Amino acid sequence: MKTDLVVAGYIISNGKILLIHHKKLDMWLPVGGHIDENETPDAALLREIKEEVGIDAEILNQSRMPLEGSAKQNLAIPFHVNVHSVGDHDHCCFYYACKALNPEKLSMNARELKGFMWVGKDELDNSKIPGDVRNQCKKIFFYSLNI
Repeated sequence: MKTDLVVAGYIISNGKILLIHHKKLDMWLPVGGHIDENETPDAALLREIKEEVGIDAEILNQSRMPLEGSAKQNLAIPFHVNVHSVGDHDHCCFYYACKALNPEKLSMNARELKGFMWVGKDELDNSKIPGDVRNQCKKIFFYSLNI
């Protein structure tokens, strides 16, 4: 089975998490997509966020390791990684928590998305939200109480 490397970002603003309704998969998911050749996961995530919802974000949980030796750049540390099926192939996904920098500029890419919603902790039992997404949102809310 083919496995693609992908990223997903749970974007937080005003105590809520942004979920998008993915057109092709017909599911409520975090913003994300494929990592292009010669692209880091961080760069891919920031690009996907801009392409899909038109906002800028800060990826949280940045590495604080000093850049020494041959190290060029530290990357953010995902809060979760899994392999999941998307039908005809699998995705190895790196999940990140992000902070929206300009949520007022949110705009939907209608070619890829059917809609979007901001969900609060008390709205996670919505039957539209898949179980794995719900569990990941709960983890974000647990660790990101001050955002």
